[in-house]
Amino acid sequence: MGDADARIEALEFKIAHLERTTQELSDVLYAQQRQLDEALSLNRQLLRQLEALEARSGEASRIEVPPHY
Repeated sequence: MGDADARIEALEFKIAHLERTTQELSDVLYAQQRQLDEALSLNRQLLRQLEALEARSGEASRIEVPPHY
């Protein structure tokens, strides 16, 4: 039974490592999703502000590309 016990112990060790890694990846993914949601929210807010400024000016301001492009 020594060989079987060693194999089971090795499998348990690997499973524990995989569970920890999976949890860490899940935590990172959750944090990145929160950052993405915040960035998208800020982007929408800035777009609304830009549209409001353009509406107040009476004409849509044209974005000009600098001559070196």
